Amino acid sequence: MRATLLSTLTTLTVTIAALVSPGLHASGMGKVDLVVITKSESSMALLRDGKILKQYRIAMGDLPAGHKLKEGDQRTPQGRYTLDYKKPDSAYYKSIHISYPNEEDKLRAKALGIRPGGMIMIHGQNPKSPLPPEQAQQYNWTDGCIAITNAEMDEVWKVVDEGTPIEIWP
Repeated sequence: MRATLLSTLTTLTVTIAALVSPGLHASGMGKVDLVVITKSESSMALLRDGKILKQYRIAMGDLPAGHKLKEGDQRTPQGRYTLDYKKPDSAYYKSIHISYPNEEDKLRAKALGIRPGGMIMIHGQNPKSPLPPEQAQQYNWTDGCIAITNAEMDEVWKVVDEGTPIEIWP
């Protein structure tokens, strides 16, 4: 119940801030101190000092509802993680790694006798997709990662440093 209330409050904060400060561009926004993913809204918000600077529509795995439990389940994890390193030569343009699985995820997987998986990233487009970027973003096509367009990835790349926290909400 507490997580649901916190998720609802975060979503409301993100929505209100977006209405108050629309149209900011990454080129002048400076560094962010938090990334918030709201899976139910297919959105990613970049924040600094609690204020939303920019929002993006995201694509996720084929089964986005629920927390990632095991390798290959097509889900995006939920919780608080760190964007711990950048990969400029990713198969999907550029990527920023999410520190999944954390200790809680590892303990859960061990208790269930499964592998938690890993290599969850924020990344650009699938270079093999026949769809234009904006159309591809209308579908959940990743294996559990968070996808944005290559142009959006260029913006995010500039304003998100390694070590930035990321919160992923239902």
